[in-house]
Amino acid sequence: MTRTLVHARQRRAVRRAIGVDCQVVRERDFHLIGRLGVDVSPRGMLVAAHEPVLTGEPVIVSFRLPRTPLWFDAEGTIARVVHGRRPGDPGRGFGIRFDRIEDEGEWLLARALRDVPPPVPKRDRRVDYALSVHLAALS
Repeated sequence: MTRTLVHARQRRAVRRAIGVDCQVVRERDFHLIGRLGVDVSPRGMLVAAHEPVLTGEPVIVSFRLPRTPLWFDAEGTIARVVHGRRPGDPGRGFGIRFDRIEDEGEWLLARALRDVPPPVPKRDRRVDYALSVHLAALS
């Protein structure tokens, strides 16, 4: 009997492959560190980096809602740094997790993104081995 492995679900929100004009500044010195969001979700965004950044740094993000003239602000934290070394990486960047965003802004963002496709994966999906073994034991 062939068993299939269960893929891990790691994201709380689906990212969408859409570029957005943005301004990301470090909270400590208000230095501009990014101007282009590469992909976006209602919970965060991946930004092309202008400057080196550190994971955990608080940032302030201002960006234009995709396909609308609306701009809004969010506070966030750098959750991931992309160094551009992996095959398929477009260059240096960083992932921001939105810490504070208005409920209405999150709703508007989710609505604006709903018809945008997700980005093409650049890596194989991770496998949840514990769940795969558990399900195999039940069958």
